[in-house]
Amino acid sequence: MDLKESWDVESAMQVLQHKTVDAKLWAEAVEWLMLYGPEEIRELLLQASGTATHECFPDLAAKGYAADGQPCYNVEDLAKSLNISREDAETMIKEKEKAHKIHHFIDEEDTMKVQ
Repeated sequence: MDLKESWDVESAMQVLQHKTVDAKLWAEAVEWLMLYGPEEIRELLLQASGTATHECFPDLAAKGYAADGQPCYNVEDLAKSLNISREDAETMIKEKEKAHKIHHFIDEEDTMKVQ
């Protein structure tokens, strides 16, 4: 079953509020909400994600911003922060693209640069 069809807002929110839920299930619910949830929930989760990224990976810096304002990172920098190879990072991103049917790789020319 497609991720989009696997959840609805009510079931995803129940998982997020459960005190002893499996981490993988929780992450899947968050992923669904970030992709398909109501705008106000998506905005809150994206803000939380940005805060968590900054706290957990303080050396990782956005190289630019997409048209929608989302930060864009260099794949090499992501791989280094995660202690994985560039190839593994690219594979992970490509798998997410396929699963979400959303293009995650953005050409550097299409980003607004950080000054």
